[in-house]
Amino acid sequence: MNRTEAAKIGGMDRQTLRDWVHRLNDLGPEGLKDDWARPKPRRLTAAQEAELVAIVEAGPDHAVHGVVRWRRIDLQKLIAERFGVAYHERTVGRLLKDLGFSHISARCRHPGQKPEVMAAYKKTSPKP
Repeated sequence: MNRTEAAKIGGMDRQTLRDWVHRLNDLGPEGLKDDWARPKPRRLTAAQEAELVAIVEAGPDHAVHGVVRWRRIDLQKLIAERFGVAYHERTVGRLLKDLGFSHISARCRHPGQKPEVMAAYKKTSPKP
């Protein structure tokens, strides 16, 4: 029986059957289990991750990086240039979370807000 016929019997295509045979030969029956939960090796070393943390904490230099705040897409390009590792934009966000960072956005401010009026209001309001 050839691979194509065997794959039809198993309800899969020929390539999937071939992949399964290779996994079975390499890892035995355990190799046929899905490996989604197995930890993947990190692509950045601990030293590179520490350097990335320092870069993010220092913030971008507008003259050098051309941005005033870090976005994931900016960090994606920086990681590719500096470390030679290509990440997807979403993966950069996950990496930042793993490194202890969280998403913080500034509160909106109306351009017509007057700080002296706000300060006067705070002084006259009763304390809770």
